[in-house]
Amino acid sequence: MSITVIIVDDHELIHYGIESMLLETSARIIGHAYSGVEAIELVQKLNPNLVLLDVLMPGMSGIETLGELQTQSPNTKVVMLSTYDNPTYVARSIIRGASEYLIKGAGRAELLNVISRVHQDQPAQEHGIFNRVKRLMARRKDKHVTSFKLTNREVQVLRHLGLGLSNAEISTSLGISIETVKEHVQNILRKTNASDRTQAAVWAVRERLI
Repeated sequence: MSITVIIVDDHELIHYGIESMLLETSARIIGHAYSGVEAIELVQKLNPNLVLLDVLMPGMSGIETLGELQTQSPNTKVVMLSTYDNPTYVARSIIRGASEYLIKGAGRAELLNVISRVHQDQPAQEHGIFNRVKRLMARRKDKHVTSFKLTNREVQVLRHLGLGLSNAEISTSLGISIETVKEHVQNILRKTNASDRTQAAVWAVRERLI
């Protein structure tokens, strides 16, 4: 049985490139979309197994589109495509339900491997950026911050701050209320003597928590 795929990207060259890579494979492209709005409509109409979705697009971004797709078409799996291995983009993709994150410079073998594994509900690549960021978001303890007497949860929230995530995104990621997130953030600022969340995030990056 073939894997039905929709490609979503605002650059036509990407569509042609992916299409050529998928020739004579079990993946069958059934639609092309060039914007987030168009993607949502097309997915609802065609109900594909998988969507290859660009992270950065004019208007509705790929991250925003991903959130809508997961709400309206939860059975369709989504692989995010990007030129950048930006941990913030990856984290936001994870929070909104993406199955994988693929750099556009990937070769044909890697693309086919990702499509096959996602379709079969297999885990993301062990050493890929998607899995690395996912493990990072789940980790709570870290030896670098013990001197500040942060709790395990505060360490985890601090790491999310370092990834550039909002309170709402942290709430979704950790399954806690926004008010609880705000309380953790205030505790982090007080314990680390940071003036604001931006300074705390910069410190987290400098201390290699990210």
